[in-house]
Formats: sequence, structure tokens, C-alpha cells
Amino acid sequence: MARDYYKILGVAREASSEEIKKAFRRVARETHPDTNHDDPLAETRFREAAEAYEVLSDPDRRSRYDRGDTIDLSDLLGGFGGLDDLLRSVFGDGGVFGGAGSRSSRGRDILVRTEVSLEEAAFGSEAAVEYPTLVSCSDCSGTGSEPGHDLATCPDCGGVGQVRVARRSLFGTMMSVTTCPRCNGEGELLTNPCLNCDGSGSVSEDVMLSIEIPAGVSSGTRLRLSDRGESGGRAGPAGDLFVEVAVAPDSRFERQDADLIHIVSIGLAEASLGTRLEIPLVEGGTIDLEIEAATQPKSVFRIPGRGMTVLGRRTRGDLVVVVDVVVPSDLSSEEETLLRSWAELRGEKIDRPAST
Repeated sequence: MARDYYKILGVAREASSEEIKKAFRRVARETHPDTNHDDPLAETRFREAAEAYEVLSDPDRRSRYDRGDTIDLSDLLGGFGGLDDLLRSVFGDGGVFGGAGSRSSRGRDILVRTEVSLEEAAFGSEAAVEYPTLVSCSDCSGTGSEPGHDLATCPDCGGVGQVRVARRSLFGTMMSVTTCPRCNGEGELLTNPCLNCDGSGSVSEDVMLSIEIPAGVSSGTRLRLSDRGESGGRAGPAGDLFVEVAVAPDSRFERQDADLIHIVSIGLAEASLGTRLEIPLVEGGTIDLEIEAATQPKSVFRIPGRGMTVLGRRTRGDLVVVVDVVVPSDLSSEEETLLRSWAELRGEKIDRPAST
């Protein structure tokens, strides 16, 4: 009976390619012979997991497997090179347990948030953000070594930061790539740790940074500033800083992409006879808008180029004015008399008796 590759990796038959890859990473770490010295079946399970991943990660092989077709396994993992290449494609050069050739680890990314007004979002601005993080030690320039003392090359890995061990098994030679235990993957050894950072290469600091907010941003926009995140320590590369922008609400406008919606209320007479209104602008000030006679409720007037700047471009959206015709609810007796006369002239029938 053919092996159930889905069961071997512990995934559903509808699993995505990313879920299959994630499952193989987990199973490979759990079953790798280097962590199961006392389990004689570890190599078999590890090999089965690799075989399952080889089939299910390839769309054509997976389709044929799902149909029940026979899969020719002779070209899968055809030797040491095939298995080694597979592990590199999934785990990178560091192998199953990490410890790749980079001498220092990358610092963590940092996320901060800042709020801007609608006007600042429309035309761009500068914002100051402050955040605590690890920065490169100024005394040792991030090397971790006391000034005047050099780092020593690790004798176990020759400065590479990793060691490779070949073992023979029933399935041929298997290569293990692990972090050098002596230098922890750094490739170099501290002989005299820096007194300021205790050899870590990083110190804690509150960072104040002025950033440019581009015109046209919306709430949720994330700006990426490379290498402004946490220090990697020991001369490792810093992470990135992500600034998430929140645009404060503005009671005058509703935003729809690059357009701004402004709702204005006018009276029945103004709608019937026409009027002129002052409409606020996001950049400040107002603009005159002619309301034509016989304007109906919910009529829309579009003022081109007075909305938000389009992100990444120099053009602007429109200012869209929606007219709301207000029916009075607090008529005086004189107003009611005039309105009844107007209704009579229009031939409109009023059933409600006049107010006393």
C-alpha cells in the first residue's frame, strides 16, 4: 500500500503549499537523526518526511499522487546531493537547525505608530517618532570587543560559524550542518569583552527620529526605514523600522480613496431658488460653490483637484459636495401660513389643519 504522505506530514489533503512546507520543517526537526541518537527508526521517519515533501511540494507530482497514479520514486532524493539540496531549499544554508554562514544575526524589526491630521496626510509632513531599542555600542563600534583588542578567529570552525558533520547510514551519507558550539555561529571569539556593552555589541537607548510622511497616505499605511530597527549586535545588520500611520478623523470630510466627501445642508427655498455656498478646503480656507435652482436632495457637485493627493503621484482627487435639503420641523405660525399659501399656488393638497 502506498504511503499516506499527508499523514506523514500531519496535514489535511487540502493543505496549501505553505502549510506543507511548514509541516515538513517541523517534522524534519523532530525526526532528524542528530536529535534522536537512541531511536533506530529516526532515519527512516526523516527520510519518509523528505519523500513526502518532495511529492507534495511539486504540483504535478501531487496531482498525480492525489489521482492514485504511481509515483516513480527512483529520481527522488537520489543520493546525498539530492537530500542536501532539498534541505537547503527549505531551511537555507544553515540546515535543519540553523547556524548558517552569517557571522552575526540580524536585529529585530520594530513597529511604531504615529498619527497625522487629514491635511498632513493630504500634502505630506514630517513626524517625530520615539522608541526604545538596542543600538550599536559606540565604544566598540558594535564588535563587542574592548577597544584595542582584536577578535580571535574560532579554531573549531575556522571563522565560518558552522560545522558540517558527515555520517554514513543505511540511506547513504547524510550531512549535518549545525552552528559552531564554541563561537555560537559568530566565527570569532571575544578575548576582552567591551566594558560598556559586556561584549554584546549593543546598548539600550531611546531613539528620537524625524520621518517624512509622504503625501496621500491613509490609515494603516506602513513606512519602512531600512536598518533603523534593533541592532544585530556584534556588528550584525540592524533590523528595519516600520512606522504605521493613522490619519485622524476630520469632521468636515469623509475620505473615499483620493476623494473627499463634504455634506452640506440647505433649506427648501435655497434648493428651489439656488444659492451660493462657501465650501471648506482640506488645505484651509474655502471655495465658493454655485447651487443651481431646483437642486434636488442628495445632489452631488464635484470640484476637481481639491481632494487628497494620490499616493506616489502629483495629482489630487476631487472634493465631492453632497447637498442635503432640510425640511423645517419648527415652523412659526407666519412661516406656516406662507407655506400653505405656496402649497395652494402649487396645487398641493394639505390635509393637516393649521396650527393654532
